[in-house]
Amino acid sequence: MSVAFDPDHLRASLKPLAEWQPLSEEAKAYQRFYKTDFPERDVWRGMGRFDIDGYQLVSHCWWPAETARATLFLVHGFYDHTGLYRHVIEWALDQGFAVIACDLPGHGLSSGERASIRDFSEYQDALQGLFAEARSMALPQPWHLCGQSTGGAIIVDHVLNHGENSPAQGQLILLAPLVRPRAWGWSQFSYYLLRPFVRGIARRFSENSNDPDFLPFLQADPLQPKRLPTAWVGALSRWINRVEYAKKSPRRPLIVQGQADMTVDWQHNLQVLKWKFDRPQILLLAEARHHLANETAEMREEYFEFLRKRINGRNHS
Repeated sequence: MSVAFDPDHLRASLKPLAEWQPLSEEAKAYQRFYKTDFPERDVWRGMGRFDIDGYQLVSHCWWPAETARATLFLVHGFYDHTGLYRHVIEWALDQGFAVIACDLPGHGLSSGERASIRDFSEYQDALQGLFAEARSMALPQPWHLCGQSTGGAIIVDHVLNHGENSPAQGQLILLAPLVRPRAWGWSQFSYYLLRPFVRGIARRFSENSNDPDFLPFLQADPLQPKRLPTAWVGALSRWINRVEYAKKSPRRPLIVQGQADMTVDWQHNLQVLKWKFDRPQILLLAEARHHLANETAEMREEYFEFLRKRINGRNHS
């Protein structure tokens, strides 16, 4: 798989989104590689850069400027980056939404030690930075939030702890949201055992989608981290306590969860989310695995229809 972009060079070339910088040849090559250029659509495509907590974060925006009637904030999962979310982006554009996203610290085109984080509060700072980017461009309201896995965790944290003051008062969409990973007790034990000796362990790529093309693409993706940093596991354990003790929210998220998900402890997670939120609406997909954004076309179609009906028919969140 030949790659016609260099992440560090591309990031360094970017300006804030509100400067409406035309895409460079390198930025266009990046979008073509991940099929997020959508050449057949009449949509403004932008990439930008903003600074948060010493990180340089890369932002992405797709804006059908004449017709956009809302904005979807897309927050990717651990090990992921925005380039893997073309199906969700395309669905959102079909709904008449502008889409804005950023690569989280240590992910994708953004700077930082790969897949590491000092504390999950830095993810909240990244989300606040993305809100500032959206405000600077006057992206259309209402603002909806959509997160996959760790991205879902970031949205849950935001809404439980800053919900009343959130500029995003639209719908909340959680795809296979993380509260605890599967086998969390064993993971914690391993972390405390290993922490004095190692900074990270080799990543194991798993079959996290029924789409046969997804895993080979992931393994060849130049932006995939190759290690699991122990620092991230420690940050996660502190964050789990913060969320499980947070006060409740009156919001009603839309949750999509695969029952063949071997990455998160989904039964536990749904119980926590039912407890924290007001009667969340949940779609369970019997055969879906963890990476819902890259599940088979049939599974994506089923949950996109579930989301579309509830977003278009909603009176309030």
